[in-house]
Amino acid sequence: MRIRWLTQLLLLLYLLLISYNLVALTIGLPYHPVLTPIFTVVAFTIALLHGSQTLGWRHTLLLLALPFAVSLLFESVCVATGWVYGAYHYTDKLGPKFLGLVPLLIPLGWFMMTYPSYVIASHLVSPFRRVWVWRVAVAAVGALVMTAWDLAMDPMMVGGGHWVWDQPGGYFGIPLQNYWGWWLTTFVTFGLFLWLVRRHAEPASSTDPFTRLATWSYAITGLSSILVDFIFHLDGPALVGLFAMLPWVVVGIKNEPRTNADERR
Repeated sequence: MRIRWLTQLLLLLYLLLISYNLVALTIGLPYHPVLTPIFTVVAFTIALLHGSQTLGWRHTLLLLALPFAVSLLFESVCVATGWVYGAYHYTDKLGPKFLGLVPLLIPLGWFMMTYPSYVIASHLVSPFRRVWVWRVAVAAVGALVMTAWDLAMDPMMVGGGHWVWDQPGGYFGIPLQNYWGWWLTTFVTFGLFLWLVRRHAEPASSTDPFTRLATWSYAITGLSSILVDFIFHLDGPALVGLFAMLPWVVVGIKNEPRTNADERR
């Protein structure tokens, strides 16, 4: 019960911090670099605590380790070679880097959004007679949920000077390959997770108000990216991000409980 209360308080704190940042940017106050790691760590902690109450600590820590390892591997390879997402490099704004390639803050950001993406997808995908089909479907849909955020986030972070595309592409200066890479990274993460747990790992009923906090975390993060896009006069990415993320937020909040997939194994 204490963890649930702490999770709710942290979500409120996250909302207040995001609101402060949006107001500050709107009235022209300078953006302080320390806010980015603060936002990331708070959202990361929300996901970690929330997962401990819906998936259990063992599965949550596994779901933490996998995106940490997979994203760090894929991004390091990409920064060094240009594979996966396209040719880009990080500036020094996000702090110390792993092997001088990828900021250590980045894997935390992957987990803070892969967790709510998994929660949304696992409630959305209906049970199948064969559990492996359900696992593949959850991994594929969860990867779409996660990638929808990047449609608004990536242009914003590029505009803020956090990373630079060496070969700009067709989506507001970002290579389309980047979004395939995002989907693939998340799909591999969820696929490994569902294979390793050896069963379906659906969180508690989405009608439980606490369970829905994961969707609210996803919504707050996404809305922040969208509004900052508008503030930066990136109206195109803001509108795309809005329409890409809104359906997932709606189903994450409204989806009804259903039969456990394990019962149809």
